[in-house]
Amino acid sequence: MLNRRYLRIKAMQNIFAYLQCRQSDYHLALDLIREEFAPDLNSMEVQDPVKLEENRKAAADLFIKSHEERRLQSAEGYTPEQTSAASDALKYYNKLVQQDFDHLRKTMVAEAEKLAGRYLLFLLLLLDLRRYAASERESRLERGRTTGTGPDEQNWLSNRVLQILEKNKTLQTEAIRQNLNWKVDEDFVRELYRDVLQRDEAYQEYLKMGQPDFDADQKIVLHVVKKIFFKHELVESFMERQDIYWSENREVLKSMVQRTVKELTPESDSNVELAVLSVNWEDDREFFIDLYKLTIQKEPDFEELIASKSKNWDVERLALLDKIILMMALCEMINFASIPVKVTINEYIELSKRYSTPKSKIFVNGILDVLSVELQEKGIIRKSGRGLIDNK
Repeated sequence: MLNRRYLRIKAMQNIFAYLQCRQSDYHLALDLIREEFAPDLNSMEVQDPVKLEENRKAAADLFIKSHEERRLQSAEGYTPEQTSAASDALKYYNKLVQQDFDHLRKTMVAEAEKLAGRYLLFLLLLLDLRRYAASERESRLERGRTTGTGPDEQNWLSNRVLQILEKNKTLQTEAIRQNLNWKVDEDFVRELYRDVLQRDEAYQEYLKMGQPDFDADQKIVLHVVKKIFFKHELVESFMERQDIYWSENREVLKSMVQRTVKELTPESDSNVELAVLSVNWEDDREFFIDLYKLTIQKEPDFEELIASKSKNWDVERLALLDKIILMMALCEMINFASIPVKVTINEYIELSKRYSTPKSKIFVNGILDVLSVELQEKGIIRKSGRGLIDNK
């Protein structure tokens, strides 16, 4: 199940990506001005390269003065030609920035929602490994090889946890509706079964058991999930190619799959509920989008607040992730009344410890402690409901 920390991490990554894209958009806009005043090699008219360069520099200067406000500043002192080039570059820049902003917002939500499908795929992977075991056993029996081939796979085929999952109506329905299966990656599944599962000591010991009870069935499935699905290098390598955020997503998926298996009992039937992405995804989704959107929209205000408490630090030279973490924390404290200030500060300290520099934790903690007190005293941070817990 997703938690808010995961969503904060995803928002942080996409804000970082947005700022990088914005910097690229800035240079693309300057390139547009450069092209506008580049000598036309096909022109029959005499061109003045000195004048063209003067126009380029002036237009670029006006664009640079205007791009942060995203609107053209006073054009006094600039020629119509220079003003027009700067205006065109600014429109181009604004278009690119807005496209990046919208694309990243949509993509981050879509990526988070993909976790539900990947969770179901890992459950289906258990069933595919069972199918391969059945195929191996059938092939061996057809060849008349009943001895000297290692333990029989019958225990895995009769595993009651896998049988419950096989009959689960939700899993069956969603697999069809979302077209979830491992058909395209059958080579990976085959390699996982033959080179990993069949050689796993715990699996081999399980196959040797006389009549494993439900606990034994559950234990071996949990072993496969924990030690193979979310630890073995073959799966890690495969999933890293499928998901650029696998390092964060793996823990969420591991928790969801493990919890599903642990909650099954001998009495579980085909209607047993599977894990959900979130207890209230609509609320979490709104928090996720607003955190991303408001942090970016209020960037100048947050930068000013950070600068006011960073006397010995040049805000422009701060580690970019430190700046993003601080802006997100301020955004959350100011705009999300139901989240206690201490919760917010602790969450972003954890992000700084995991993703930024060794000294970031102290810096982030110091800035947020001071600003949180000051902004509460000014009434800018106002908490209500659960947001009042541990806030004093």
